[in-house]
Amino acid sequence: MTTASDPSTRGMLTLEDLHALAASGEIDTVIVAITDVQGRLQGKLLGVDFFLNEVASHGAEGCNYLLAVDVEMNTVDGYAMSSWESGYGDMVFQPDMATLRRIPWLEGTALVVCDVLWLDGTPVVQSPRQILKRQQDRLAARELEAFSGTELEFIAFDTSYEDAQDSGYRELVPANRYNVDYSLLGSTRVEPLMRRIRNAMSGSGFYVEGTKGECNFGQHELTFRFRDALGTCDNHAIYKYGAKAIAAQEGKAITFMAKYDEREGNSCHIHLSLRGTDGSTVMAGERDHGFSELMEQFIAGVLAALPELTYFFAPNINSYKRFAKGSFAPTAIAWGFDNRTCAVRVVGHGPSLRAEIRVGGADLNPYLATAAIIAGGLHGIENALECPPLVAGNAYEAAADQLPTTLAEAAARLDRSELARAAFGDDVVDHYVNAARVELEAFEKTVTDWERVRGFERL
Repeated sequence: MTTASDPSTRGMLTLEDLHALAASGEIDTVIVAITDVQGRLQGKLLGVDFFLNEVASHGAEGCNYLLAVDVEMNTVDGYAMSSWESGYGDMVFQPDMATLRRIPWLEGTALVVCDVLWLDGTPVVQSPRQILKRQQDRLAARELEAFSGTELEFIAFDTSYEDAQDSGYRELVPANRYNVDYSLLGSTRVEPLMRRIRNAMSGSGFYVEGTKGECNFGQHELTFRFRDALGTCDNHAIYKYGAKAIAAQEGKAITFMAKYDEREGNSCHIHLSLRGTDGSTVMAGERDHGFSELMEQFIAGVLAALPELTYFFAPNINSYKRFAKGSFAPTAIAWGFDNRTCAVRVVGHGPSLRAEIRVGGADLNPYLATAAIIAGGLHGIENALECPPLVAGNAYEAAADQLPTTLAEAAARLDRSELARAAFGDDVVDHYVNAARVELEAFEKTVTDWERVRGFERL
């Protein structure tokens, strides 16, 4: 269950481990979880004996509407895979036993991530995890594999989720009252919460690197060591769930909104590199900047794909408010060495050479964003695209194409993208274009506080 040499195995369980822990009474509950369109864990809490005797081998069932509802869990129109006409039937949650682990924030509880299948055993292609696995298969056909790490920011509040809701999410008390970027004092002020989150993740299969303060009031970041792309995305989803659960247990709240207020937004920078399936280095080479030809083509493909695949990095109305000049969130489709003004920042050298894609906010779905990076990179490799010149200065002022600025624009570009339809298939593209349409329609029907302030008396 634990090895001293590999922290990422701490808390991980085999089926045999689970049998033993169930027999001793240490584990009595198993969560079976899938990731929905919004990137949230959904599932069931099962008795450990039922899981071991039936679910481990045959899977569990869940309504197919889990991949076809809005953020409020409302049933909505427009999804081919799930509707009133089709009766809202079941999908199979098939446990991936390689993900089985303890989750220390719940007593006596283990968790397993599941793939989503139809009742006949075929994959549900619209499932975020399946979408990423399909892109991994495309890499494997070229004897390549992806490794990634996500840097996920959030804002912590000394206010419970219930009190935040009762107040209409106004006048919340941030855990820090000033910019605590790299501040040890600022970090220490919230260390009871952050230490509990760090240690809980460390006991749940994460190789914890550390925490640091960020720019916005109460804003912090917890990072983990890179690993295979699927494992990173599984951990990302589990971490967001666990961090919120722990905050709630402490009477506090944290938000992963891309843009909570007018100050700095919450980002999710994704570091990604490719290796040969034999472990060989494939991105470093003898060409300009220490790149291989594959690295040049990979960057070119990611940049070329970004306008059409921005939705997968910015899936909500609020996501686009983060794209602002001088905010450390990118606006220009450009790349540079260690240049935080670019959409793609290249860092490392030799075996550690990698691309940091800075487009996404903390509200992204990690599977979809990582799949989009791989699809873009493969587009560049398959078409031998030429890498554009790097931007050495301020990319906000560079003569470069710009990212889409609204969800409507990003959804329209995704809808008509031949690249996306070739990489993901029509079923996937149509599904997520509809998700964007649902979000847009909900927002357009809503009267906001801003409109009342502007118009109640003055108009």
